[in-house]
Amino acid sequence: MELYLDSANPSEISAAFQLGIFHGLTTTPTFLKRQGITNVDHWLLETAKQVPIIQIEALGNSALEIVNEANRLLGLGLNHETTVFKIPVSLHGLEACARLTKDGIMTNVHLIYTPQQAYMAMNSGATYVCPLVGRLQDQGMDALALVDSIVAFKDRHSYSSKVMFSSVRHSEHVRNAMDLGVDAVTVPWSVVQQLPNNHLTSLGSAQFDEDHRRMTVRVEQVLRPNQPIVSPDSPLREALVAMTLSGLGAVVLAENQRAIGLFTDGDLRRLMEHTSNLDTNSSIRSMHALRPPLAISGSAMLQEAFSRFTETKVDQLLVEDDNGNALGLIDIQDLN
Repeated sequence: MELYLDSANPSEISAAFQLGIFHGLTTTPTFLKRQGITNVDHWLLETAKQVPIIQIEALGNSALEIVNEANRLLGLGLNHETTVFKIPVSLHGLEACARLTKDGIMTNVHLIYTPQQAYMAMNSGATYVCPLVGRLQDQGMDALALVDSIVAFKDRHSYSSKVMFSSVRHSEHVRNAMDLGVDAVTVPWSVVQQLPNNHLTSLGSAQFDEDHRRMTVRVEQVLRPNQPIVSPDSPLREALVAMTLSGLGAVVLAENQRAIGLFTDGDLRRLMEHTSNLDTNSSIRSMHALRPPLAISGSAMLQEAFSRFTETKVDQLLVEDDNGNALGLIDIQDLN
């Protein structure tokens, strides 16, 4: 089933055709008007260079006018092998389609709302026959039954025309197009962006990303900037500033680059509970017992850090290099 983008928005066209999944672009005079395009010929020529196939309107009040408009556009530089001319269904539109088809020019007879219109379009040799599903459903009609009957008729009588499902309003319409067995569907960018989405896919992808990260990223790679490493003889206020700047709930107390303890926000709360006039100019060593902190190597994978956090039930681990020098702290939140 050919996938077309239905748009005249330059940014949408650029984003969509970078994906490499679209058969071509369909557009309408209404889309061009909404975009404020004044030099239509220039826009068509430039856009045709960006897409594999472009389907554009050829309008006129007679078959001759429609044929002449298609030939005029081809004369500007559009390639007849990559340009499809869209023609509203009517007697003179069908005549124009038959003449263009005879000349080897591709056509799309659209604004199809009945099986009879589709039959006439196929009989005129239209490359595409295009029922407008969304518009018909807006009128309370069974548009899917219409498309189903057109596909069945085409298959029963072996017409070469392709049935294009158009006027797509939501992703379920694309599913309808798939189920009905049409040859092509033209979809607005807003709906295209929804098609790959599913909450179960998102959950599974997030789990894969998390597991991959834990197995391939080292602890030292996720250390935050402004690591809070201070001397145990530093005043308490220096530790508090370092804790604030780092966004971590602890500071490393180190001498000669070797960690001899941690001072945490929990330690601060306990000091405040038991000390009526806490002097922040006093050294940390004078008011806090120093204990060797739980440590992990910076070269360890995040999965090992996750296991250590699970085993020890702590919120921060000291990170050391291969020589035992303190690199800083990793918080359990840094694993996510």
